[in-house]
Amino acid sequence: MLHLTPRLTPVLVASCLALSVPAAFGQAFDAVRLFGAAPGEDGGTVGAALIATTEYRGSDQRRTLLVPVLDYQWANGWFAGVTNGVGYNFSRSPQWQYGLRLVLDMGRSESRSSALRGMGDIDTKAEASAFANYATAGGVFFSSTVRYGSGNEGKGLVVDLGSGYSTQLAPQWRLGMGVGMTVTNSEHMQAYFGVTPAQSLRSGYRAYNAGSGIRDVRASAAFTHLFSRRLSATLAVSASSLQGDAKDSPLSRQDATVSGVLGVAYAF
Repeated sequence: MLHLTPRLTPVLVASCLALSVPAAFGQAFDAVRLFGAAPGEDGGTVGAALIATTEYRGSDQRRTLLVPVLDYQWANGWFAGVTNGVGYNFSRSPQWQYGLRLVLDMGRSESRSSALRGMGDIDTKAEASAFANYATAGGVFFSSTVRYGSGNEGKGLVVDLGSGYSTQLAPQWRLGMGVGMTVTNSEHMQAYFGVTPAQSLRSGYRAYNAGSGIRDVRASAAFTHLFSRRLSATLAVSASSLQGDAKDSPLSRQDATVSGVLGVAYAF
């Protein structure tokens, strides 16, 4: 992981993509994953991901999404794309990545599920974000990111912490494993899991105040196959579990969710 050769780059891209998106692609900014090129070089990835997940976090209804993926990073530190947002990586070290970026919280539509009837929409909002990642030579990595601006009031704060391990099983196969945790402030938690008195009258749910704390914990595993020096495919499974006030919310029909991703990536 210290030196990303052209052979390993698409493998790591596909693995990190698959580990990042199962919960819901609209909430996939839990970490910055800049594996399109080695530090000081230009490079990008293009591909697609077929995602089997739930209608919303806490839902017991399933949905399947086909999502295009396009990310690029420049030698000067700037990056832009679907999975990382738009930002700048201040580090030139192959071990460290840290910087600032702008991402989107995709919100939530009331029409997405019958369970959300009367809850109203949560608008799409721009979020300011800071991130820091560290990778060891042995394949262990740590990620952290802070995002601010979600919810209709634009005051939601989300902190994502994660770690993982990637190893080569065979010349054309790689295994990635990861764990993560998300902590939010009360504004974000109330927007997605709380029920105001007005929403209670419209939806029939009891009024519920959701406070700050751990929103969920998760674990993922991904198998990647390298077809060529640049083309790879990844199959991943992710299990997540709601915690605290998110778990106790009347909107949460099930606490634990298993999601899957089939992704294809091409490095250029």
